[in-house]
Amino acid sequence: RRIFNGVVDNVRAVDGVSFEIQPGETFGLVGESGSGKSTTGRAIIGLEKVTSGEITFEGHDVTSHKDRKEIDYDQDVQMIFQDSFSSLNPRKRIESIIAEPLKNFENLTPEQEKIKVLQLMKIVGLSPDALYKYPHQFSGGQRQRIGIARAVATNPKLVIADEPVSALDLSVQAQVLNFMKKIQRNMGVSYLFISHDLGVVRHMCDRIAIMNRGQIVEIGSREDIYKHPKHLYTQRLLERIQA
Repeated sequence: RRIFNGVVDNVRAVDGVSFEIQPGETFGLVGESGSGKSTTGRAIIGLEKVTSGEITFEGHDVTSHKDRKEIDYDQDVQMIFQDSFSSLNPRKRIESIIAEPLKNFENLTPEQEKIKVLQLMKIVGLSPDALYKYPHQFSGGQRQRIGIARAVATNPKLVIADEPVSALDLSVQAQVLNFMKKIQRNMGVSYLFISHDLGVVRHMCDRIAIMNRGQIVEIGSREDIYKHPKHLYTQRLLERIQA
């Protein structure tokens, strides 16, 4: 159960939001710009302060940073960001970027670390010669795959994907989403998939929550949301993609 109340200038950015994510599941969080969906994801990862309510992970209260240090939360929960360029350090080579979580959480020799990085690059379809290149030398889709490799480097249990393909062309979107699905099948990772695009969400998600103005207005299975939407806001969102 996760409940968030993010307050900015006495306005609740997220209010009374509660949902669960099951192991191996892709849970979609959908809404328009300003709905609070990204704030929710950032609160889970610890980039937004939670002013009331709680975040629990495998039965542990991890609402505060102090609580998170007592378990392997920072290793078990990772994030894929929307802007792949700004989320990658332009001064570092790809080897160092992907290896960063390995250095933080795993005690590997340099040789073991390099082998692991090459394995991760292979998983996301990057050739070994990319190892010593810099982020600006890659396309947007390739940079996003680098971000995915970094996010899954420590075999996390949950990955928060915040609009991971919204900045990419349609053909590249499909490639990135297919890599994410492949990783999920192989690693059993859960995704919190945050998006405004109901078409993409339909392709990726098992269950979906619809957010509007900081609140969840409807939660259901993929079939329930797309074939039997109950809330007027959900119906309107679906009408737009059908149009």
